[in-house]
Amino acid sequence: MQADSKPLTKADFEALARFRFGIRRYLRFSEQTVRGHGLTPQQYQLLLALKGFPGREWATMSEVAERLQLRHHSAGELVNRAQSQGLVQRLPHPEDARSVRVELTEDGQDALARLSSLHRDELRRMEEALALPHWSEPS
Repeated sequence: MQADSKPLTKADFEALARFRFGIRRYLRFSEQTVRGHGLTPQQYQLLLALKGFPGREWATMSEVAERLQLRHHSAGELVNRAQSQGLVQRLPHPEDARSVRVELTEDGQDALARLSSLHRDELRRMEEALALPHWSEPS
């Protein structure tokens, strides 16, 4: 990826810094909120990835690993921990006997609904801070 040859202005740096600060504030909110409800941030991300998977509400282990940007064995360990807490379950894949699908349990659905509502409300409050920067035109 090649950088734009035009130098960044002071306003560009301020916009980047404001956006980065907004992202970090949101992530901190998320981490604290999720932990306060007895889950790890990774478990919340897993639940959200499953519910938000395009076209269905389950994923294979490979898809979980890809969505969460984890190695396959790390995704497996995360699913194991979430399964032991009753948040997800493994079921036979409907078309591939070599694979399993991971989906939310009712408890997982409930936890995700509560946490996602809080996240949505926080994102609404932070809308301006998380808006993509508008780049100034160099003179």
